[in-house]
Amino acid sequence: MSVTTLKRPRTKPAEIRREELIDAAQALFLSKGFDATSVDEIVRAADVAKGTFYFYFKTKDEVLQALRTRFIEGFCSRVEAAVERCAADDWTGRLDAWIEAGVNGYLDEFKLHDLVFHEFHPSNRRMKHDNPVIVHLRALIEGGARARAWSVKHPHLTAVMLFNALHGAVDDAIVSPTKVARKPLIAAVLSFCHRALGRE
Repeated sequence: MSVTTLKRPRTKPAEIRREELIDAAQALFLSKGFDATSVDEIVRAADVAKGTFYFYFKTKDEVLQALRTRFIEGFCSRVEAAVERCAADDWTGRLDAWIEAGVNGYLDEFKLHDLVFHEFHPSNRRMKHDNPVIVHLRALIEGGARARAWSVKHPHLTAVMLFNALHGAVDDAIVSPTKVARKPLIAAVLSFCHRALGRE
């Protein structure tokens, strides 16, 4: 082969190509809306052939489901990292870190959150019960209970209620006609959670 011969570009790894399709779909879904976005627009934005899209996804709904999974994984990673920065025996600190990271994570990504949860409606109720975010919070509550940092009779239900309290508070702040500052919002959610666990 001549040194002047151009090398053929290497094919991107499958996981990168798939992520690029998801990234392109996310940008379009957020800017135009899910229903208004076509597969043709997604492949143009990702600069791939239409067949490449169908190699990874059968429908737009599958892309949306992949976005939902990625959002949940990112949210879990965020709260897990915040918790792990606290001492292993500082259960109140770990709970506070979880709540603060959860509020900030939702506020930072609420448009994406609304897209993946309001457009995507899983028919299997078990998926809601096994929500990884609630599973992680339940494990934190169970750990604190074993260490006698607090006492709870029903860790799973407590995790469900605390998560939904956080979710509702942030939702209310987002739609509020007056801007709600983060620090007071986080403080209010923390105070509620502490009381629920008998910490105040």
